[in-house]
Amino acid sequence: MQAAFPLADRIDLIRYLIVWRVNGLLVWLPPCLPVEISQVLGQLIADRLPTAEAASWRKALAAWEGSKEGSYPLPEAAWPLETVLFAYPGKRTYGQGEVILWELKLLGKSADHGLFLEVILPAMEEAATTTDPRWHRPGSLWGQFDLEAIYAARGNRWEPLVQQGKLNLRRPVTPGQWTEGPEVTRPERLFDRLTWLTPFDLSPTDSRKRPSHIPTEEVPTLKTILEGLIQRLALFLPGKRRTADDVWASLSAEERASLQAAVEDAGRIPVQHHRIGPAPKGWPGRWLGTERFPFIPPSILPYLELASILHIGRQTHLGCGTFVVT
Repeated sequence: MQAAFPLADRIDLIRYLIVWRVNGLLVWLPPCLPVEISQVLGQLIADRLPTAEAASWRKALAAWEGSKEGSYPLPEAAWPLETVLFAYPGKRTYGQGEVILWELKLLGKSADHGLFLEVILPAMEEAATTTDPRWHRPGSLWGQFDLEAIYAARGNRWEPLVQQGKLNLRRPVTPGQWTEGPEVTRPERLFDRLTWLTPFDLSPTDSRKRPSHIPTEEVPTLKTILEGLIQRLALFLPGKRRTADDVWASLSAEERASLQAAVEDAGRIPVQHHRIGPAPKGWPGRWLGTERFPFIPPSILPYLELASILHIGRQTHLGCGTFVVT
């Protein structure tokens, strides 16, 4: 078990690194790739499932109806599975032979490798070769890539599941292996910068407006981010509609003391400077940018790392709410 991840034994998570190699002459990606991945793979999954099982998928997909590309805000649309679709930062235009990288995360009750193999992977394989006119347009990704490779995270390593299109069925994948491996040691240096890799929206309610400048009270503090993590951890508790209070109540005395100390440490560190502005057009979330602090206490770092892996805030299905600390 990696000590770097607090509360890890409570979190079921499978992380897949997906590698698609473009086989068309030119592919032009949408502003936010996870939006199209969610819609296309979601529709292909619904088409393949029996009618009763497909109902929840079609209901989720209905949220996109009437939504136009580039409109704001994007609908609160997510698969009927606890998932994160996180596209690695890259360019918009890809030529033949170039690779596109993205990560699929299955969380909580959805952290099931069998579900991935039986439901998600076949839809992905169909998307690679589809000629369906629903997805056909000049420069479209769909039908113009090869499923080059898929890896599953074991600790801080990626183990191959699919290589050159061949699936290794003998390699087991479990919802706890993301924590396995040697303990991660961090360099003894000052961390004082937090950069959001994807847009975030930590507001409690959906907003139809996007101001040109972020209000001071919406600039995330370290404490705000830890509170977002606690809210996210409610996903891993049994039952429905769990809250942050339920998370605190579920912790052991030692876990509660450690987390409380981190929250208190975080509350003492102000945001020194930030460059946060509106998220790019066509993206979910509200804000994107970089923050600086006088320093980030070591007690907070493991919880920040966990928050970055799980994503926090709204629209996490589309990859919102992750960052790096430097």
